[in-house]
Amino acid sequence: MENKKVSIVRYNEPYESVKKAVMDCGGMDHIKPGSKVFLKPNIVFWTKACQFPKWGVITTSRVIEAMIILLKEHGIEDITIGEGIVADPKDTETPAHAFETLGYENLRKKYNIKYINIMERPFQKIDLGDGITLGINEDILQSDYLINLPVLKSHNQTVVSLGTKNLKGTIDIPSRKKCHSPDPQKDLHFYISKIVEQMPPMLTLIDGIYSLERGPAFDGKMQRSNLLITSPDFLAADLVGTKVLGHEPQNVTHLANVAQNYNRPLDLSDVEIVGEKIEDVASYHEHDFDYSKTEEGEMPLPLAKQGIKGIFYRKFDETMCTYCSAFNGLILNAIRYAWKGEPWDNIEVLTGKAMKPTPGMNTTILLGQCMYNENKNDPNINNMIAVKGCPPDPQDVANALIEAGIDTDPTLFNQMDTLPGFFMSRYEGKPEFDESFFQVEGEDSSS
Repeated sequence: MENKKVSIVRYNEPYESVKKAVMDCGGMDHIKPGSKVFLKPNIVFWTKACQFPKWGVITTSRVIEAMIILLKEHGIEDITIGEGIVADPKDTETPAHAFETLGYENLRKKYNIKYINIMERPFQKIDLGDGITLGINEDILQSDYLINLPVLKSHNQTVVSLGTKNLKGTIDIPSRKKCHSPDPQKDLHFYISKIVEQMPPMLTLIDGIYSLERGPAFDGKMQRSNLLITSPDFLAADLVGTKVLGHEPQNVTHLANVAQNYNRPLDLSDVEIVGEKIEDVASYHEHDFDYSKTEEGEMPLPLAKQGIKGIFYRKFDETMCTYCSAFNGLILNAIRYAWKGEPWDNIEVLTGKAMKPTPGMNTTILLGQCMYNENKNDPNINNMIAVKGCPPDPQDVANALIEAGIDTDPTLFNQMDTLPGFFMSRYEGKPEFDESFFQVEGEDSSS
C-alpha cells in the first residue's frame, strides 16, 4: 500500500510557503476544478471587549488567504469559510466582529468568497452509529471538499488539538455538550473520533506559524514556530503534528480511536515525510496544568504555592464542556485575589459532569447545571451552594463564592469579557508576535 504523504515546511513567505506545503504532499491532486470547497479555520474564542493574544489560538488570516489564492489558481471559485465560534447562540454580533476583525470581509471582496457563522446555518442530524447522533453543519456536509485549517497546539483535555479535534467546531451546541459525556466508553475522545468519519474528502493544513502550549485558549503559552504541516490524509497530518508537539500518538486517545476505526498504525510506519524531518522541528509542548494533591484535598499548584488553604478545587476532567470551562480560570483568579492569609472553612468546588463530593467538606459548590443534577441529592454534602444554568450566569458564580465565605470582587465577573486582554502584556515588546498575521489588506483602491 502507498504511504500517506505529509509535508513539513518552514514558513518563510506568505503564499509561497503555503503553496509548497500543499504541493509537496500532493494536496491539490484530488480537488477537481469547479469543486465546492469549505475552509474550516479554528477560532476557539473571541471577545469584542478587548484585544487579546491570538497567536497559536486562532488560525492566521495569512494562511487562509494564501490557501484561497491557491484554490483560485486551481480553478476553484465556490469557496466558503465557516466557523462556529463558542458564544451564546443568540449572539450574532461577536462572530460577526471576529470575521470582520480577522479580515474575512476583505477576503470576500478580494476573492469573491463567502464566509458564514455555522451557528446561523442549518444542522443535519447524523447517525454516527453506536447509538449516537450529532448535529453537523449542512454547508460542510454538502461540500465536495474540506480544507481543514487547525492550529498547532496542545490541549488540556485531549493532549493535542489538531485537524481531527478542529472538526468539533462543525457541530451544534447541544452536540458539543453531548461530546463531554461522563460515559467512560462514549466519552469526549470517542465522539471526536466519530465526527471525522462524516466529513467530505479533506486536506489538512496545520497552521504552526504560531504554536500553543497548554491550549486551547489565550491563557496558554504561545510560541513562534514557523511550521506548516500538510496532508490529504487527515490522520497522517495529526500523527505528525502530535510528534512535532513532542507527544506520542498512542497517548492521544481520540487519534488512537481513529487509527483503530480505520485499521491504521500509530507509529507512522505508513507515513512518508517530505520536507523537514520531525526530529529537526519537534518541540515539547506541555498540555496539562499542574495540580497539588495532599491528604486534605486538591488544588492548582499556583494556589498551593501561594499558601492558600481551606478550599479545594479539584482538577477539571474531560466532562467539563467549553461553556463551563470559560469560568475556570476566572474563578481561580478570583480565589487568588480574595486570599488574605486566613484559611477558608473546608470549601470544595466541583465541575463537569462526573465529580462526586468529598465526605467531610463543610461547603460544596456545584458549578453548572450538570454538576447540580449529578449531586443535588448526595448525602455527603453538608452545605450545598448550587450554581445552576447551562452555562451559569457570571454573577451567580460570584455570588456562590461570596456565600461560601470567599470575599470575591464581583467586578471580575461583570467584566469577564475583558479578562483576556490582561494576557497581552506577556507578549509586549516581542516583535515575533505580530498582530498583522490576523489581518487582511483590502483591495488597492487605485486598481
